[in-house]
Amino acid sequence: MSETERVTLVGNLTADPELRFTPSGLQVANLRLAVTPRIREGDQWKDGETTFHTVNVWRDQAGNAAETLSKGARVIVVGRPKERTWTDQDGTEHQVTEVDAEELGPSLRWATATLSRTNGRSRASGPGNQEPPS
Repeated sequence: MSETERVTLVGNLTADPELRFTPSGLQVANLRLAVTPRIREGDQWKDGETTFHTVNVWRDQAGNAAETLSKGARVIVVGRPKERTWTDQDGTEHQVTEVDAEELGPSLRWATATLSRTNGRSRASGPGNQEPPS
């Protein structure tokens, strides 16, 4: 996958965002997103196959996501796909593709939102100013 490749996902959260902190204190929220495309067959629409995606949200946006979003919320994610591999205790190698979110927000197609602007100061200095780990 190229460093410049971007994806856009629109789907529903399967659980509340899970907020945690890296050892250096950087906020990260993990989201599980269910995406079900609508397919037109003749003059009718039907649901396509649902896919599930893990989305990682970093820094202040992670805290905002955990505070604002909840299970079932319809969201729009723009981000970079990233492959990750690991070996479990049995020696089996696993590989997953996740999305590092650059932008995340509620879909306003089926809901309304009340926005509250943050000051964004923590992005100017400190560990929150770093890119997510590679």
